[in-house]
Amino acid sequence: MRTPLVAANWKMNGSREFAEQFFTALDVKGAGCTVVICPPYPYLPLVAEKAGDDIAVGAQNLSQEASGAFTGEVSAAMLLDWKVDYAIVGHSERRSLYGEGSELVARKFVAAQAAGLIPILCVGETLQEREDGRALDVIAAQLQAVKDAAEGDIWDRAVIAYEPVWAIGTGKTATPEQAQEVHRFIRENLGESGAAVQILYGGSVKAANAEALFAQADIDGALVGGASLDAEEFARICRAAG
Repeated sequence: MRTPLVAANWKMNGSREFAEQFFTALDVKGAGCTVVICPPYPYLPLVAEKAGDDIAVGAQNLSQEASGAFTGEVSAAMLLDWKVDYAIVGHSERRSLYGEGSELVARKFVAAQAAGLIPILCVGETLQEREDGRALDVIAAQLQAVKDAAEGDIWDRAVIAYEPVWAIGTGKTATPEQAQEVHRFIRENLGESGAAVQILYGGSVKAANAEALFAQADIDGALVGGASLDAEEFARICRAAG
């Protein structure tokens, strides 16, 4: 039985005051799911302190390198120093805005796992790729890059987030049926390991559509962007997942 998971991706938003107020308002006790908060790097220590034992902490990115002359980068080992459990890799904004290709994403996935972090691997297609009928091919290629770079049973400590690029921050959401089709494909693509992997949906998730998405057999939770900046809205999403 897969435990539902809901992760908040604050992106480049927030402040110290915001983080403190967020945790004052957040009530996810009894939500019945794993809750992960992924703030910007500067607020990881504060979030780790406020999260306590009931909420996990995640990073929005990490370096593929362990250490060295890489100005501006943050390693997996550094994240572990601040009680970080998860790290998002391959978010569509990293792929599209910063040119991170699937091979680099795969290296980050491997670096996260090697250090003991749980990578949240983001995969998904653009609107043009969907309209061209290539959505599943694109996702298969993104998954294959990770398979090629990693060794062993790589999926036993990993989370996958399907995020249709055309639905991120646009207010558009894949229908529950569209999302389920892709989630089922991803699970089948992973082979025997697929049954146990948590696969999240990401793309304009909010309390109003969360319940219908989570009712699908292969959707195990959500990677939440904009709605995660509202503590009460985010808590409602968490409760819908549980």
